[in-house]
Amino acid sequence: MGLITFLSDFGYRDHYVAAVKARLLQLAPTQPVLDISHAIEPFNIAHALHVLNAVFRDFPVGTVHLLGVNDYGGAQGRWHAVQFEGHYFVAADNGLLTLLTDGRPADVVRLPAAATPSPTRDVLAPAAVHLAQGRPLEDLGPATTELYQLLNRQLRLQDHRVTGHVVHVDHYGNLITNITRTAIEAVGHGRTCSVHFARETVREIAPHFQATAPGEAVCIYNSQEVLCIGISQGNAAELLGLYFDSQVDIRFALDET
Repeated sequence: MGLITFLSDFGYRDHYVAAVKARLLQLAPTQPVLDISHAIEPFNIAHALHVLNAVFRDFPVGTVHLLGVNDYGGAQGRWHAVQFEGHYFVAADNGLLTLLTDGRPADVVRLPAAATPSPTRDVLAPAAVHLAQGRPLEDLGPATTELYQLLNRQLRLQDHRVTGHVVHVDHYGNLITNITRTAIEAVGHGRTCSVHFARETVREIAPHFQATAPGEAVCIYNSQEVLCIGISQGNAAELLGLYFDSQVDIRFALDET
């Protein structure tokens, strides 16, 4: 029996998470279920995408990810199961799956619609158990290519500059961008660079957030190899006035000779 992870915007104050877990227990009493988080901001697809994309590859291939975020199936009232990079995902058709897979899921099936106040409990949870038990994806419903499309923010690459944006502000106020180490190295070709955001300039990328004096701005690569901006022992979002979608520039020296 495979593993099910559970990610939602249900919060921790109410009974909603427990209701879904009770349904999972009814369907498969010995099924392992691991919570990723239930503190996703309500209806915030970008937040869910960041958290899921940062961690799903750390789970074994074949893991089923139950996604109870903005779960009413969008305007069309649709729910899907998807296979991507050897993992399975069950979610509402709200754009999260197309963002996660960059529009390229391996296989997609449409789950049967149901008139229910709790689609995660009554539609997605049974599909997750079905997949975790090793049963075929195609048995869940008809194959489809109709997915609600949302597009990821794209980097702008120039000869001497990479421009990206903040895609997430974490619990500490650190700013996670969509600028990858790979993009910086591909454009930089070994040249020195500086990071520009708000009115700040950081001239080196540090190994960790406390590599500078308290209160100073610092840039690092996180474990996903993307550029992050922080304030040593401080809240970068509050102190810098930056937030989701704020622009960040990497500028390279014009001539290293």
